[in-house]
Amino acid sequence: MNIIVAGEKKTYEEGITVEKLIEEEKVETPQYVTVSVNEEFVQRADFATRQLAEGDEVEFLYFMGGGR
Repeated sequence: MNIIVAGEKKTYEEGITVEKLIEEEKVETPQYVTVSVNEEFVQRADFATRQLAEGDEVEFLYFMGGGR
């Protein structure tokens, strides 16, 4: 199955979950990552059960605090 991860087309097993994708992509500090699938945020509680489908577009986002 082909999905787009951070703008790059990649092939994964059918039914891969967001949680498994995070592991396979070796996402740094996974405890702080926010994931969007097709521009919709996935709740952290759903990472283990949210399956990805052919053509999905996945982005890993980190929200950083800052300022003065």
